[in-house]
Amino acid sequence: MGAIAAFIPIAIVIVITPGPDMALVTRNALAGGRGAALRTAGGIMAGVLVWAVASVLGLAAVLATSTVAFTIVKWLGAAYLVYLGVRTLLRLRSSAHEDRPEAAGPRSADSPFRQGFLSNVLNPKVAVLFTSLIPQFVTPGPWAAAESVLFAGIFAAIGLAWLTAYSFIATAVAGTLRQPRVRAVVNAITGTIMVALGLRLVLEPSR
Repeated sequence: MGAIAAFIPIAIVIVITPGPDMALVTRNALAGGRGAALRTAGGIMAGVLVWAVASVLGLAAVLATSTVAFTIVKWLGAAYLVYLGVRTLLRLRSSAHEDRPEAAGPRSADSPFRQGFLSNVLNPKVAVLFTSLIPQFVTPGPWAAAESVLFAGIFAAIGLAWLTAYSFIATAVAGTLRQPRVRAVVNAITGTIMVALGLRLVLEPSR
């Protein structure tokens, strides 16, 4: 219980720290409303679960220690963030004449869930997180795998709770920004942030 009590505050700080996940939820809350924001959060958490399973199986450790694999995933993740950011910026002209956020919602071919899932799965920092943070709280021995699953589940639960709450917050804020010009400005800021996050991921050293 002591390890869990020590792990939870650290996990909370990591989860609520602004980054690509919150930027993407904000983007889709503005574009498609509460449903899109919640589906984005669901996709992100599905990605987290993929990394959790990979960490238990040892695949995340391979990625975290392989410079080539890490670099490939990093570039893919950065490219996807830039792609989403650029799409948001390119949609500014049309969104400036829309009265409802739902009108600018992502199409099924590029669903919020898929965006959240891909942005998380293609983020190698999540692999590093699972292979560097969780092992610090796991006791070596026959129950190590079970404890790893437990801590990964706790992290995922905290992430889901936060992103769900943030989805409601972002949607509520988006509801006050119904003026097309104001929403266009917010979309411009969100798109720019996502492009910047992608570029930062590229520029950071792989090791």
